[in-house]
Amino acid sequence: MTASGYLTTFREMLKDTRFSIGAAIFLVLFVLIGLTLLSPFDPNDWQVVPRDLPPSWEHPLGTNSLGQDVFWRMTFAVRNSLLFAAAAAALSRIIAVTVGLVSGYAGGVVDRVLMFVTDGILVIPLFLVLVLLSMLVREYMNAFNLVALFGLVSWPWGAHLIRSEILSLREREFTYTSILSGVPARRLVFGEYVPFILPLVFSTFINNMAWVVGMEITLAYLGLTNLLVPTLGAMINWAVTYQAMLLGLWWWLLAPILISVATFVALYLISVGITQYLDPRARIQRIGAK
Repeated sequence: MTASGYLTTFREMLKDTRFSIGAAIFLVLFVLIGLTLLSPFDPNDWQVVPRDLPPSWEHPLGTNSLGQDVFWRMTFAVRNSLLFAAAAAALSRIIAVTVGLVSGYAGGVVDRVLMFVTDGILVIPLFLVLVLLSMLVREYMNAFNLVALFGLVSWPWGAHLIRSEILSLREREFTYTSILSGVPARRLVFGEYVPFILPLVFSTFINNMAWVVGMEITLAYLGLTNLLVPTLGAMINWAVTYQAMLLGLWWWLLAPILISVATFVALYLISVGITQYLDPRARIQRIGAK
């Protein structure tokens, strides 16, 4: 698909109210990320502003008990949380696409072995596993290890979906025609199959990002990640640890919670919008309307 084709697709998707609202919220989040380049404070410095000040023109979201500006620290938190989520989701999709393609196309023993491993991971209670692993390697839970951990445990469901799509594509006429014509398997898979599964990959990528953001917030709230790295979960942890609500510092806790909710809502609406756009029945309705 050309650049103009992608632009046309995006414009079509913007006609969906849910997708357009999600995209608008995401645009605000990206503006916050861009503001990190203009931040007058280092996110890791303490006691750089007066403590416990309420929201004002000088400090839009107030300051906390650590002597940090909540607004500027939150911009870094949004950036890091979304970067972690995107990196982990990308790693997860790479594994899911590889396993799904190989399993669906190869079939036989290869398919059974890969699906045995995939199903084995699916039935494991991932939350308990993540908490256990985080407790065991707590001192090593830096950004890289956190991304690797989330990416390595969140691919099975996507692999199942991709495998199902590949199994369906294998039974279509163009597959038999390509095989009888002597088209190499690699060219068939990457030239014919991959374009079909790209929308599915992107949709599950968005869902996986939401899952990673939620898990990062949960683990950080439990104190099982590196809290010195500003993330949404780390901000909530510090606010709870210093009893922000009991001290009347509601802005310190409310800001990361509202941004977290906005992030989940944006990812959900974008995912729903993409799913609706890819629905064959909706596609037929669009063609009929034209």
